[in-house]
Amino acid sequence: MNDHAANELSEEAAQLVSESNRIVVLTGAGISTDSEIPDYRGPKGVWTKNPGAEKRATIQNYVADPEIRKSAWASRLGSPVWEAKPNKGHYALLQLEVRNKLELLITQNVDGLHHKAGSDPERLVEIHGSIREVVCLGCDYRRPMAEALDRVRNGEADPDCPNCGGILKSSTISFGQSLVDADLERSARASAECDLMLAIGSTLGVFPIANVVPIAVQSGARLVILNGSPTEMDSLADVVVRGSISEFLPTIVGQGTD
Repeated sequence: MNDHAANELSEEAAQLVSESNRIVVLTGAGISTDSEIPDYRGPKGVWTKNPGAEKRATIQNYVADPEIRKSAWASRLGSPVWEAKPNKGHYALLQLEVRNKLELLITQNVDGLHHKAGSDPERLVEIHGSIREVVCLGCDYRRPMAEALDRVRNGEADPDCPNCGGILKSSTISFGQSLVDADLERSARASAECDLMLAIGSTLGVFPIANVVPIAVQSGARLVILNGSPTEMDSLADVVVRGSISEFLPTIVGQGTD
């Protein structure tokens, strides 16, 4: 898709935003790549370059193998997330709140950049959890990740829970763990009631959360997809814009004439 075609399609998408009043947004890893956080499955993705990283993201492996946990903690310590800042894509979505059009922002990302950008926490669902907190797998202990990382820096390669001695991990949802039912239900309900779904920076191939897209379409909502490469649901969309999220999203969700 050349820039001229993408510009025309982004204007069409902007018109759909202007015509809509209850918008649900689904964001994936692609919205954070301009913040220098790599995606997972792309050509330069974390799991593409290092298959061992995907192994660490499986809960059964994490629980069973202390060496995998040590590797995971070392990886968290050096994660680019801690220095990352929201980019134009994250900030652009605030315009939907300013225009009183945002029903719900669902993110597949665990980097917390929507929070950092100032998105309303009451309208934000982090469906795969967040790397910014640590939880115990054996009790209800939950604290900021920074505290656990300080322990790693001080020599604890696999810090345990100070309450019960259980296994600590980031509050992200690993492979083999269930998503939070309340978050799934809220996301599905909002998608069934929205009049426009914006799918941004996602391959739309990770389920069950990708189901919110067909739920919205089947309920009569329009669908706009913005991504750097084809997705599994392009055929459902009213408008597909292929290109830089930071470049085109501000146009799509900008001030407009409501």
